[in-house]
Amino acid sequence: MTFAQLARLAADTVEATQRRLPAALRELARPLPVHYESVPDADVVADGFPADILGLFTGDPHGSSLEQDTPSPPQILLYLDNLWDFSERDPAIFRDEVRLTYLHELGHFLGWDEDELTARGLD
Repeated sequence: MTFAQLARLAADTVEATQRRLPAALRELARPLPVHYESVPDADVVADGFPADILGLFTGDPHGSSLEQDTPSPPQILLYLDNLWDFSERDPAIFRDEVRLTYLHELGHFLGWDEDELTARGLD
């Protein structure tokens, strides 16, 4: 599948996932940008993340006080080639992994740590 096809499939999956969120969460999730990239760039890997990471939340979590003079805007990054490889190139598994990864990163935006994400089945 081409990157454009994966991006369309991922965007459709994220939109469908947002539609199923409770209204209060949906209102927080919809304005949060989701960016689709093939793989993490060298800076992300240099920061200690594995090259095969599936997604990443960057920026300050919702409701947190800004800790920097020039904070970066919150966003979710989904790494489509990594997700495609992880799903063994199966479109159904890819959609499920996109949904789970998106919800995991959305949880970080909401301020949930890894233990809270695991408790919610988003690990």
